[in-house]
Amino acid sequence: MKKTLMGPKAGMMGTVGLIYPMPVLLVGADINDKPNMITVAWGGIGNFDPPMISVAINHRRYTLKGIRQNMTFSVNVPSIDLVAETDYCGIVSGAKVDKIKVCKFNIFYGKLKNAPLVEQCPINVECKVIHLLDLGSHSLVIGRIEETYVSESCLTNGKPDFNKTKPFTYTPSPSAQYHTLGDGIAKAYSIGKKLEPKTSN
Repeated sequence: MKKTLMGPKAGMMGTVGLIYPMPVLLVGADINDKPNMITVAWGGIGNFDPPMISVAINHRRYTLKGIRQNMTFSVNVPSIDLVAETDYCGIVSGAKVDKIKVCKFNIFYGKLKNAPLVEQCPINVECKVIHLLDLGSHSLVIGRIEETYVSESCLTNGKPDFNKTKPFTYTPSPSAQYHTLGDGIAKAYSIGKKLEPKTSN
């Protein structure tokens, strides 16, 4: 298969924008004792034990100020029902607009007391900052997960069910679209076994 060299380009149109789809997350922080949310697509699980999550946030973003103030943050997984509100939180600054009020988010607090959580999101994770890494254009915020909250209506046999939480993902330009997860294609930890060499007796 012929390849085209793209180089280590920056930005959503560059190489880093090709690791997709990206999970759409609402990252929350209190700024001067007032809750704020920012939409983040560069985030994910960072460690198993202790459980950690990472999000990359541009240095200019207002929410990063609150994360630095309190050294705490929240990661809220919105459902497809919140796509308009989630998009809004990514296109306006909390320094100018009360996004919580505009989006009509119901905010609650857990163990950390200053990591705002969105009640309407089916999954909420509160984190304590362990590392703030300056990578250049962005800070990589690594947080230890202190508690996870899941809406009871989104559980199946006591476990979170993505068919009920209905998360969505983001793909950058040229499409610049939000997408649902779609159909499963194979059973994990199983499909690969068919490639195991057969042993002869």
